[in-house]
Amino acid sequence: MIDGKRVLCVVPARSGSKGLKDKNIRELAGKPLLAWPVCCARGSKYIDRIIVSTDSEKYAGIARQYQADVPFLRPENLAQDTTTTIDVIEDLLKQLQESYDILVLLEPTSPLTETKDIDVALESLIGSWEKADAIVGITQEIKSHPAYLLTLDEEKLIHSLNADFSKAVRRQELPEVYRMDGTLYISKVDALLNKHGFYHDRTIGFIVPEWKSYEIDSMTDFICIEAIMQNREVLS
Repeated sequence: MIDGKRVLCVVPARSGSKGLKDKNIRELAGKPLLAWPVCCARGSKYIDRIIVSTDSEKYAGIARQYQADVPFLRPENLAQDTTTTIDVIEDLLKQLQESYDILVLLEPTSPLTETKDIDVALESLIGSWEKADAIVGITQEIKSHPAYLLTLDEEKLIHSLNADFSKAVRRQELPEVYRMDGTLYISKVDALLNKHGFYHDRTIGFIVPEWKSYEIDSMTDFICIEAIMQNREVLS
């Protein structure tokens, strides 16, 4: 609980990943992938309950081993490739016999999120309660800044911003831009249901370093993120 408001954390972990079989329970640095956000949330001083949403009894058993709740399995119609996260959250909230003020969404595919990120982001949302309804993870975009992007017109290079190619683009002179990442998503529950999402005109950003923004979609990502975890002290 924070400032008298009850906080629910949801970790979505369906089975049946097409790109990488059983991705959400594949071992990463000694723990199944879905265990990372659960353990992260367990360390929070504000989260009141952690629920893993899954369609698999096997996944549910693993989640419970790491002290997350799985009050019911996700119905098959909400475990498809086309299922949206907000559909899953809305169904879960309808089935719960409890009410919460704030919802934290942590995805297994972003295992580098830390407990302190959750708590600081929650404190930021509480501090902006009158002007903001949600806070989401973002990271500064440097390598793929719009100033470096090109299009092709009959194989000729066209600068995406119609900039002059004769002028060198120095990173230090570029305006800062940010991109969405999967670090964390936090919202007032009523706003989440009304807006049907975390991104809207009353969403603020929680800036994380680039190394925390890495997400898992492939075996290459697993290898890279394990290397980051082994060198976290250097990066922090």
